[in-house]
Parts: sequence; structure tokens; C-alpha cells
Amino acid sequence: MKVAVIGGGIAGSSVAIYLGKYGIDVTLFEKKQSLVDGPPMCHLHAGGNLYPDISIEQCIKLLKESIDLIKLYPQAIDYRPTLIAIPTYDNNEPNDLLKKLKILQKEYEKLIQIDPSNKLLGDPNNYFKTFDKEDLLKIKESSKYVEWITPFVKEVDLEKIKYPIFLIQEYGINVFRVAASATILLNKLDNVNVKLNTEVIDINKKNTYKIHYIYNNKEYVENFDYLINAAGFESGKIDDFINKKQDRYLEFKAAYVTKWENNRYKWPEIVFYGKRGTSKGMRQFTPYAGNYFQIHTMSKDVTLFEKGLARNPKNSSFPKLDKKFLNIVYNDWQWSEVEDRTLKSIKYISYFIKNFIDAKVGSKPLYGIQQIPGNDESLRAAEVSFDGNSYARCEIVKASSVLEMAKNIINKIQKKHIHNNLNFRDFEIDKKLVDSLATKLATKRGYPKSMSYLYTSK
Repeated sequence: MKVAVIGGGIAGSSVAIYLGKYGIDVTLFEKKQSLVDGPPMCHLHAGGNLYPDISIEQCIKLLKESIDLIKLYPQAIDYRPTLIAIPTYDNNEPNDLLKKLKILQKEYEKLIQIDPSNKLLGDPNNYFKTFDKEDLLKIKESSKYVEWITPFVKEVDLEKIKYPIFLIQEYGINVFRVAASATILLNKLDNVNVKLNTEVIDINKKNTYKIHYIYNNKEYVENFDYLINAAGFESGKIDDFINKKQDRYLEFKAAYVTKWENNRYKWPEIVFYGKRGTSKGMRQFTPYAGNYFQIHTMSKDVTLFEKGLARNPKNSSFPKLDKKFLNIVYNDWQWSEVEDRTLKSIKYISYFIKNFIDAKVGSKPLYGIQQIPGNDESLRAAEVSFDGNSYARCEIVKASSVLEMAKNIINKIQKKHIHNNLNFRDFEIDKKLVDSLATKLATKRGYPKSMSYLYTSK
């Protein structure tokens, strides 16, 4: 069986790795120069705790999927926790998050009982810790350095948040290191053919899928038995080629890269809850090596955009986003908008971390177009969808979903259930190789090379 995977983002690359491991003949088509060069990712979402409004079922699904992703890409994980603080102005309450965390802690324990190799978020008893205001004030007054917490108590305005706060073993994920890891892993698989700088321009379906593609300004045609649509925001184009209707949303988002030269601390990631789409939207403070910080604030003048969300029309599966966003993706940003939005993101964070107002623009943003399958724009955990016996869609809302999708595709292709996980030790990669390639990718894409380094407590 010949399988075509269209799209070399984290979904397509990961699925190709998984299928390749099972000996399937795979061709991966990617029109960019390198793999995994799409929407920003910075967080595993292990438990979905950034989103107070999603269901506990989605949270549990994200927890399990995140553990699988760590197994495949251990060299891309920043083993630092996430601290969640609820501002005094926000309607959410700490006790509601506490209830959810207790459920997730038990689910994590169950996953370890099922398979001890799932113990990748630390001891389940320490999956999360709570800190009351009194705890933080004691730490603030003490000369003793408390890992991950001291930066918070020294720099954050403690009067602007509710208590307790939560330190959770939800780790970071580095897009440049995922790209490097995926590239190296795929190069190890003789039965996977990666075609970069290759654009699929049409597909005809009869007994097989006849894929027309352009490489080096020349058109080629190949036949495949099975088609996996992992084309990211262009998934609707592939649906339209073969007349397979799928409803979806597209949303353009950006995260801003800042440089805080005067920073003296090793920070956790910090999430300040807030109502999406307002001036008090969620604010996410993500540390990188070299005193770089990636900032999300879920307001329409920073991470979200006016007219940045689009739904597909009745006669097509491909939502029509405003040309402004397509121009950014296909060409680049106007630097004036980069500066404006980055400085606004700094101001939003400095409401809580006063000294962060000294931060500067670090580079162009990390950005991209996220697809959300179906009719629920709040969806955060998605499954693979099948249409017929030889077509699958891998539309990820969060990166952690990719391996569960790959397993389901294998089950479908082989028509039998996979009882055992892959032996991921077969995919161990030399850290130096990942370091080197990740740095090259970051630099080539226009970002500081230190953003490709692992960020840990050491």
C-alpha cells in the first residue's frame, strides 16, 4: 500500500513517522523548505488547564495525548512547569480549577498504572502544587531561593490575583526542536519519502488517488492507495479537490517575541486567566533561553485579530480568510504592525509584572493559521476523521493530538487494533544533532538562535 500524506506540519510529520515505523510506504508532501513551520506552539496543554471553559473530557484527552507526544519528541520538551494565576478581575475561581486538577491528577495516576512509561510529568502526587498568599509572602521575605516560585513572588504584583495559585507539571514544547526532531526521525526511515518545496495542485480519485504536484517548476503525477490530509489551514483545499465536504473554522493567531535584558530569574511559564477577545483576555508569559519571552494575550489588539476567524462557505470546505492574513503567511509582516502589537503585549504583561515594561521587540512573531474542524470554535482536542475507506483528515487544534490520530489511522489501514505502543527507544536521537539543526532552523526562519535551546531549571 502506498500512502500519501499532504502537509509536513507537526500532524503530517508525526503521522508519517508513525506509519513509517510500521513499514508502510509513505510519501510526505510539504510545500515549504522545512518541516513543522506553521502556527506557534509553546505548551503541551497536558490537561488543558489554560482553558477554563473546555470540558473535562477534552482536558483528560489532552493529558493522555501530551504524554504520547513527549515520548516521540523528548528532545523538544522544556521541562519547566506552568504557573496559573487568576486575576482579581476574572470571573473564574481558584476552587473550580482545583477540582479539575484533582481529577486530572487521578487520571495521570491511572495512566501510570496502565503503563509505567507514562510517568513523564513527574510524580503524580506532585502533578500540581498550590500556594496561598501567605505562602508567597513568606517566600518573598525569605533569602532562600525557591525554584520557579521566587521569580513570581519577587516580580508579580500579588495584590492583583486570587488565591491559591497553581504550579502544574505542564511543560513547554519548542517548535524548532520539534521540526529538527521530526526531520531527523524521518531521515532514518527508508520507506518514507519526504518531498519538500513541493506543492500539490490537484488530486483525481478513481480507483486510486492521482496526485498532481509541482517541484522545481515542473509538474509530476503519482498514484496512491491511501490519502491523509494533514495540510493544516489548507486542508479545505484538499477536501475540495476530491469533493469531500468538511465544515471547519480557520483562525489567524500570533505570539510575540520579546527580549527582557534585565531579567535575573529562571521563570516558569505563567498564565493569567482572562476572558477571550476582551482587553482582559488570557495572558501567557512563556520563557525561552537568552531572556527571550513569547507572549500571548487573547485580546484583539495582540494575539487575536479583527476578522481573524473565518468559517467555510456552503459550497466549499475551505474558509476564506481576509487577504491580510494570507499575505502575512505567504509573504511576511509589516514591521510597523510587529512593533505595535509586540509593545502592546509587553504592556499587557507589565500590568502584573511591572518591570517587564523594559522588554523590547525580540524578533518577528511566531504566527500561523489554526484550523478547527466542525462547528465548535471552542474545540481544543480533536480526533482524526475518516471519509470512506481510503481518506483520513488529521486536523489538529493542539499539537498533542497527533499520535492518537496516527494510531487510529494505522488501525484503519491494517484493519486491526494496535495493542502496544511503539518502542520509542528505537527513535532516540543524539541531542547534539537536534541542537544543531534546531539552531539552523530558527536562524533561517528569522528568529534568535537561543530560542531553539532547551529551557530547564539547570
